[in-house]
Amino acid sequence: MTLIKSISGIRGTIGGKVGDNLTPVDAVKFASAYGTFLKNSQPAPETSGRNSKLKVVIGRDARISGPMIHNLVLNTLVGLGIDVIDLGLSTTPTVEIAVPLENADGGIILTASHNPKQWNALKLLNEKGEFLNGAEGAKILEIAEAEAFEFSAVDDLGTITENDAYMDIHIDEVLNLPLVDAEAVAKRKFKVVVDGVNSSGGVIIPKLLEQMGVEVVKLYCEPNGHFPHNPEPLKEHLGDICELVVAEKADFGIVVDPDVDRLAFISNDGEMFGEEYTLVACADYVLSKTPGNTVSNLSSSRALRDITLKHNGNYQASAVGEVNVVEVMKATNAIIGGEGNGGIIYPESHYGRDSLVGVALFLTHLAALDVTVAELRASYPQYYMSKNKIELTPQIDVDAILETISKKYEHEKISTIDGVKIDFPSEWVHLRKSNTEPIIRIYTEAPTQHDADALALRIIQEIEAIVNT
Repeated sequence: MTLIKSISGIRGTIGGKVGDNLTPVDAVKFASAYGTFLKNSQPAPETSGRNSKLKVVIGRDARISGPMIHNLVLNTLVGLGIDVIDLGLSTTPTVEIAVPLENADGGIILTASHNPKQWNALKLLNEKGEFLNGAEGAKILEIAEAEAFEFSAVDDLGTITENDAYMDIHIDEVLNLPLVDAEAVAKRKFKVVVDGVNSSGGVIIPKLLEQMGVEVVKLYCEPNGHFPHNPEPLKEHLGDICELVVAEKADFGIVVDPDVDRLAFISNDGEMFGEEYTLVACADYVLSKTPGNTVSNLSSSRALRDITLKHNGNYQASAVGEVNVVEVMKATNAIIGGEGNGGIIYPESHYGRDSLVGVALFLTHLAALDVTVAELRASYPQYYMSKNKIELTPQIDVDAILETISKKYEHEKISTIDGVKIDFPSEWVHLRKSNTEPIIRIYTEAPTQHDADALALRIIQEIEAIVNT
């Protein structure tokens, strides 16, 4: 079963049987449900004072199935009488900023984010360019299940307007942020290697860097959808760029996932800066200029908490998922937040994970410091994470497993707002069922890599013992 329906969107593998995979029929079905949801949510024209036609922005990453899914979704919306602004090849954050700029009613990004090439997905946005909440997502699934669609007559079909300017508009929006200083960056004459995993990041990240006066060395920046390595920006997938940063004597390297909402850096010595520390470094810079509060999810490093406290701010943890982080950010008036997977959310720009914003803030931060990227990393609190997963089979009762683990560690500090997180004095473990893959994620953090790995192994063995009893 590789069709996953959640608040993160509709995600599945291409091909196979209808209902079990993301087939053309499923793409049309869920696009119809989303369009119907928007139509049902729309105030009557006579009370809203607006044109009765809805408008939706669509963009896609470069994966091979993108054009097929794109055409199916686009024309389904047209069939529902919805006007479409078609951005073509784009990024998740680019579509997010385009929705309010176009005064649209919603948006769809066609991307499976960090998943391998056989996957694709529909990520669904509201009129603010933000992800739908759980209740809205549940309503769309309900409409899809009932197939409660009504399509438009020929004279009421929607229209398609192509607009390929939004990646440039996005870059301009980032460069205009008050805390981004392109002139200071240009004076430092940085040299940076970019791994765009042969998707849209290979187009937009080099463009941004060049406009900031950075010399760019491109690696896998051809947007053909043939991912040269697993597209999740983890250390085990990034040997090529780590070697190239050293060979080119570059200041650092940049890696993004296919839809450009996750960001990882490679230090000048060819070592990982650490996905978790992308947010830490950007927050350190933002908080130094504009003190305030921060938010990350329960699976993110304690280092953000430490940096926030250093700048006299308050830190809060949310459930995993961008929509949950954003909800807590709004409630606490946080000035920066995100997720430990390299996702930067900076409300001064918009409430969405955005690698362009992260790159620009990081470069500006680095330009003001007389240190290497490796030295910058060493200046932050040192924590080490181990990220593991257990493949799920139908017979595994995840809830029962989590309940058993909770009881075993009931004398520790435990959070159950999203799976189970156990906070030990000097380390923690977070267990949760993924929203995007049929797996249990097991994240641990400790003062040393050995301790993080050992804690993860212990918990995995405990889970296996529960499953086998």
